[in-house]
Amino acid sequence: MTTDRREFVKGGLAVAGVTLAGGMPWSALAQGPLTVGVLIPGSKSDKGWMESGYDGMKAVEKRLAAKVKVSFIENVKFGDMEQALVALAGKNQVVIGVGGQTQASVFKVALRFPKVNFAIIGGNRDAAKPANVSGYDVRQAEIGYVAGAAAAMLSKNGAVSYVGGLEIPAIVNTGKEFGNGARSINPKLKYFENYTGDFDDVAKSKEATLAAIAQGADVHYHILNLGLRGMEQAAREKKTKIIGSYTNRCGSDPLYVAYSITGVGFQVEYAIEQMVAGTWKPEFKPFGLAMGAKASDIAICTGATPEMKA
Repeated sequence: MTTDRREFVKGGLAVAGVTLAGGMPWSALAQGPLTVGVLIPGSKSDKGWMESGYDGMKAVEKRLAAKVKVSFIENVKFGDMEQALVALAGKNQVVIGVGGQTQASVFKVALRFPKVNFAIIGGNRDAAKPANVSGYDVRQAEIGYVAGAAAAMLSKNGAVSYVGGLEIPAIVNTGKEFGNGARSINPKLKYFENYTGDFDDVAKSKEATLAAIAQGADVHYHILNLGLRGMEQAAREKKTKIIGSYTNRCGSDPLYVAYSITGVGFQVEYAIEQMVAGTWKPEFKPFGLAMGAKASDIAICTGATPEMKA
């Protein structure tokens, strides 16, 4: 890795042209705040993955204040991701893709911008990873198992359901482990699992949730973005309950009896903090339960019994 101190000018701001891994810390070279560009593929107000990532971005921006300057792009379709990443990489020292769906595009763009560091929240281990990219695995399936156990304890009917968006390994594994966790509490429990093919399709997620309710499910879990609105509509209509994903928002909506914390925002904060401290390195890093409550946890909103807490 280069350790020289050549500098280049972008947008009138002199910044250090250095890859942090193997080089000198950013803080030792930078002539201003670390510039960070964040790609949020969905809506920052989805009450899910994207909003959690956005919240983490805003939290670290506030906490580090003068040390970082953050910009972001949201609601980017898959076909437009590469173009959006190029725009961010052309103006920033660090680019973060919030979601595993950004990985293929990040890999391509990272090769074109070898002096920009990239991080993928929800990234998968891949031998093709460029030398200036980190991938952070949220390990959703781990907390999915715990959420399943909570759902079984909270269900009055002995039936729970899960609705995922894209039927890809990380989402399917979470659904399977949710079911396993539920059955660990009640082996006779009825479990309904469905995939809409789209994280944002409200109509399909409502239809899937209603189908599960018709078969007795009274507690629902999800890996959805804006599609969560459909699950909420179904639960309100039929007076059932939801375990939310990603962020603890207990008390904000009576539909929700619990929340699983999946540390998306925590990982955004982690990436930026590592960059600022000069300790960032290109790696694949698993998070999950082993990284503590900020990375992965469960919150029961009301009436948590000692058994549930355990």
